[in-house]
Amino acid sequence: MLWQLFYTFLFIGFVSFGGGYAMIPMIEHAVVEQYGWMSAAEFTDTVSLAGMSPGPIATNIAVSAGYHTAGVPGAVISTAGIVFPSFLLVIVISVFLYKYYADKWVQSALYGLRPVITAMIMYGAYRFAVNSGMIGSLGWNTAIVLALFVFSLFALIRLKMHPLYVIFLSGLIGIAVYS
Repeated sequence: MLWQLFYTFLFIGFVSFGGGYAMIPMIEHAVVEQYGWMSAAEFTDTVSLAGMSPGPIATNIAVSAGYHTAGVPGAVISTAGIVFPSFLLVIVISVFLYKYYADKWVQSALYGLRPVITAMIMYGAYRFAVNSGMIGSLGWNTAIVLALFVFSLFALIRLKMHPLYVIFLSGLIGIAVYS
């Protein structure tokens, strides 16, 4: 089990680009669909907690999934698996980019990756919404969730409110509406 956790998160770390949020669909596929280590609801809760916790979200998810699967050793081995590729790739890419950053091909490749990363982040958000039941039948719950989404987006973009305040206010609204 520990070897499988390590290999899974090592593989995800090596093939996922675009940061932690872009890695969420790959982690979900492995943890929920491929191995069944967590249910979709458990994974959605894990993503929520990992997003609010300090540190990289993908690492936080790996820690939680590893712990859920194999306790403390699972958390440690999953963390090592997901962190090692980033550590290694940052060193290699730094050397490469320092030497070839101005190259036309490198610039074009980096520019071409941007929309793919954006799409992966949006897909992760969509899967999160589906798994948490936010997208479903039209009713009061969906209307409240959409209103909270619009409020949060407006507060972040237009009002330039600090994300911590938006999270805090959204939590208070959630308590008021759902308790």
